[in-house]
Amino acid sequence: MPPPTERLADAQSAERSARELGANDVPAAQLSLKLAEEQTAQAQKAVADGNNERADGLLLRAKADAELAIAEAREKGADVNGQRAVQAADAQKSTNAVQGAVK
Repeated sequence: MPPPTERLADAQSAERSARELGANDVPAAQLSLKLAEEQTAQAQKAVADGNNERADGLLLRAKADAELAIAEAREKGADVNGQRAVQAADAQKSTNAVQGAVK
C-alpha cells in the first residue's frame, strides 16, 4: 500500500479548519482536536516506519475527530448567536414598551 498522502492532507486540513473555527476555545472541541493531532502524528510516524496500513487507519480516525471538533466549535458558536438573538429581542421588547408600542 502506498503512503496515504491524500488522507494525511485531508486530516491536516480538517484540523486547521477546527482551529480556525475556535476549537481551542471550546473544551469538548479542544479534546477532539487534540486527539486528531495525536493520531496524525502517530500516522506520520507509522509512514516513516513503513506501516502505511496503520497510518491509513489512524488518519481516518484523525479526520473524523477533527470533523467532530469542527461540529463542536460550530455548536458553541450557534449557542452564543442564539443567546444574542434572545437578548436583542428582550431589549427590543423593553424599548417598545417604553415607547408605548406595546401595552
